[in-house]
Amino acid sequence: MMNCKTNLLVLVFSCFALITFGQRAVAPLPKCKNGFIVIAHRGSHLVKPENSIAAIEEAIELGADYVEIDLRTTRDGHLVLIHNETVDHTTSGKGRIQDLSLDEVAKLTLNAKDGHLYSIPSFREALKVCKNRINIYLDFKEADVAQAYKEIKAAGMEKQVLVYLNKAEQYTLWRVVAPQMPLMSGLPKLIKKEEMITFLDKMPLEATDNISDPTLVAALKESGLSVFLDVQMADEDPVKWKAAMDKGVQGVQTDHPEALIRYLKTNDLRDGLKVSGL
Repeated sequence: MMNCKTNLLVLVFSCFALITFGQRAVAPLPKCKNGFIVIAHRGSHLVKPENSIAAIEEAIELGADYVEIDLRTTRDGHLVLIHNETVDHTTSGKGRIQDLSLDEVAKLTLNAKDGHLYSIPSFREALKVCKNRINIYLDFKEADVAQAYKEIKAAGMEKQVLVYLNKAEQYTLWRVVAPQMPLMSGLPKLIKKEEMITFLDKMPLEATDNISDPTLVAALKESGLSVFLDVQMADEDPVKWKAAMDKGVQGVQTDHPEALIRYLKTNDLRDGLKVSGL
């Protein structure tokens, strides 16, 4: 996944190298009460199904700052939450989500470990559940930008959503449709500081997820950008979390929000590492 993200941004840069967006001010990210940001990857899904309302609710209960959700579109143009292009691995059905109507999607049940029945939620349902409770890290897979923003605005969630880009054309569309929305994506692999400054001059972002070099992280922070590092994996542990924090990142995306938050609280790190001399 990381390689796909990196390749995407190389493509984006190539496509938009001749476009100048000017000295655009960095859009503010959604407000959080904690200094170190915990992003629950596809919700809290170790037991509850990923991208389900139940997984979102559990992430809220645990105290995560963001819930990461994946957005795709049904055959009849409705926005729903699902990571994969097909429903084969996560539901009782088969086929591509883009080939199924909303009515057909509603009849599917999500694969669950707790024996309960869960359905694929609509974007509207997720927005309603999250409003004033948790921010959304919106992994924008396949959807119409204007429609997505219309639903975000209708829910009064404009200041609670950070959009993750996956395609070159999504950048320009979001900047045209909703220029005030904060955008995030990966940066080219092995990018150097000078190249990074030029890159972000051409394609300003508010956050990124794949920069782990402490020097580059510090440079991004000076420019007003946040780094939310991906650490989600089966064997996450305090050693890996501490290593990420030591790089100076502002937060991480995790598959283990409960354990991570417990670790942060136990070690007085919910607001991040203490800066010496302060």
